[in-house]
Amino acid sequence: MTKVVYAACPHDCPDACGVLITVEGGKAVKIQGDPVHPVTRGFLCAKVAKYLDRVYSPDRVLFPVRRIAPKGQTASATGQSRPRALDSFERISWDEALASISSRFRQITAEHGSEAILPYSYGGTLGKLNGSSMDRRFFYRLGASQLARNICSEAGSAGIKSVYGIKLGTEPEQFRHSKYIIAWAANIHGNNIHLWPFIEEARRNGAKLVVVDPYRTRTAACADWHLPINPGTDVALALGMMQVIIRHQLYDADYVDRHTTGFRELRAKVEEYTPETVSRWTGISPADIEKLAREYASVRPAAIRLNYGVQRSENGGMAARAIAMLPCITGSWKEVGGGLQLSTSGAYELNEAALEHPELMQASLGRPARVINMVELGKALNEVDDPPVRALFVYNSNPAAVCPNHNQVVRGLLRPDLFTVVHEQFFTDTTDYADIVLPATTFFEHPELQTAYGHYFLQLSNQAIDPLGECRSNVELFRALAQTMGFKEECFRDSVEDMIDQALDSPNPRLTGITRQRLQRERHMRLNFTGNGNASAKPFLPFAQGNFRTPDGRARLYNGELKALGLDPVASFIPPQESRHSQQCKSFPLELLARKADNFLNSTFSNLPNLQALEQVGVLEMNAIDAKTRGIHNGDRVRVFNSRGEMELEAKVDGRVPPGVVAAKLNWAKLTPGNRNINVLTSEKLSDMGNSATFYSVLVEVEPQLPR
Repeated sequence: MTKVVYAACPHDCPDACGVLITVEGGKAVKIQGDPVHPVTRGFLCAKVAKYLDRVYSPDRVLFPVRRIAPKGQTASATGQSRPRALDSFERISWDEALASISSRFRQITAEHGSEAILPYSYGGTLGKLNGSSMDRRFFYRLGASQLARNICSEAGSAGIKSVYGIKLGTEPEQFRHSKYIIAWAANIHGNNIHLWPFIEEARRNGAKLVVVDPYRTRTAACADWHLPINPGTDVALALGMMQVIIRHQLYDADYVDRHTTGFRELRAKVEEYTPETVSRWTGISPADIEKLAREYASVRPAAIRLNYGVQRSENGGMAARAIAMLPCITGSWKEVGGGLQLSTSGAYELNEAALEHPELMQASLGRPARVINMVELGKALNEVDDPPVRALFVYNSNPAAVCPNHNQVVRGLLRPDLFTVVHEQFFTDTTDYADIVLPATTFFEHPELQTAYGHYFLQLSNQAIDPLGECRSNVELFRALAQTMGFKEECFRDSVEDMIDQALDSPNPRLTGITRQRLQRERHMRLNFTGNGNASAKPFLPFAQGNFRTPDGRARLYNGELKALGLDPVASFIPPQESRHSQQCKSFPLELLARKADNFLNSTFSNLPNLQALEQVGVLEMNAIDAKTRGIHNGDRVRVFNSRGEMELEAKVDGRVPPGVVAAKLNWAKLTPGNRNINVLTSEKLSDMGNSATFYSVLVEVEPQLPR
């Protein structure tokens, strides 16, 4: 029989697409975007459009395995990972795997304490059940160390919340009404593709698209105007724009007076950020800074699509904060098609406590467990602490590829006394250091509750096919592990349906009227912005009347709480330590952008041949001026290095980066020549706010590689 199953894409993307999966005889044979989903509108990105190749890949992990060879044996760079990976393991049963894990956990707890066990997960799935439900219950009950999941978005989140108090933003559907759109560090065409049709509709109606980005992305190549900014100087540009707007009295005095606090301090602060001063930092001419500010404030409605690339700098939190002030002083929050979008995730406010049961940690330890920042995994694995990390349980992540300071991370993963378990769909970089690998389902193979951070629709994702081989979802894995450990709490017996009901049982008025049964019938439901339980097509203007999630309901242009962090309570530009404005640039004069590939998703999809064919990896993009200075020609082998590491790449002199900047894409280390990826060059230094990673504050030098 043939059936069509409604699901939702859970991958780390703002679009959270509605998906239709056609199943024949128990096998998925077709995937397409849901044509009635207001944001998906019937099409999928290139990655998910080829998802059948992922589900039915011959390289899938289909049964539990245990290591029988030394850690660190990797596949060749040809992409043929399966034969070599399996040579390092032997097949075991689930019962054997669970018993082995439980035994080691008990032993480690007895000898070192339960905090010697560290869970490590992130955005491999953004589904609420398989991302943060039964797993959190298990590790709380175990008394394991807790993980600060800060690697991607926390700096930007902290910056936005320091102004608005919550992460809300302009609906993607409203961008069709915009007349002036700034894509700020947002490669919409590459990683937010379902916003693009709304922008194109706006442009057909006369809107202008401006891109602020140091790299000539797909979006920049399509834009009306591209401003290549120096990395890590976005704070200065935003302050410079506000200086122009205030100087020319282009701000909305009524909105500022009624719905913001701290404008007097902001006015005084921006006086020092003249276009001439800002130009010296940003590399953008004073005339263009003046033009950008005047156009943004004058052409209405104006919207900013801000993405997380802006906050992968040492001053990333302050960058997000300064940019977030712009629609507050222009009053564009009042207008359909105005405002700003970084994330919409703050609107959902599911019952996280019911999903995660954090009180289990208090019951197991009698106190909060220590917290380890996931950005600093290399430090956590290599530096003696009390207690030292003796076990690592990885799921929904590939730290051997995505973590900064790759060499330090690998050094820790190679420790013979570190017991590492990885729950995965493929033999990744991280499984090369695992003692036990467990087979994980894809979103085709389990049910899920799906939120989004790029729109306001909640979805129920249905299971389309039976799990392949012996694969288990995160929910089933941690339920079984809790049983093996002898945990008696009733919450470990909750069904998927139970947990969905628990998540929806929230005081959040936007969830009024949304139930599991209605989601099952209606597939996707817009959050309720009317407060009466009825969906409304009326545009959602979160801050049109103020209503910021701050103590006084006003946007905080001055935030005294920042003083405790040693930060300017308004905003200020402090050049990153690793930038051309620092002393370190004398030894390493080029700024590196450790970019994400357009056709991969962080490290996800990197191993699929049909997507590998769409990406040119193993290259270092350079400006012609920098290449000529070093005697480098297009296609030459080059050594790119700094004090943390080095790697060999092929020079691509293509003009996509400005002078003084080079760029390379993230890939699996074992699919890169030399078994190293670009994170050998990045550092564990944390951002100014949110303690996030600083992937874009990296200095390197490049030299020709002599033929061997």
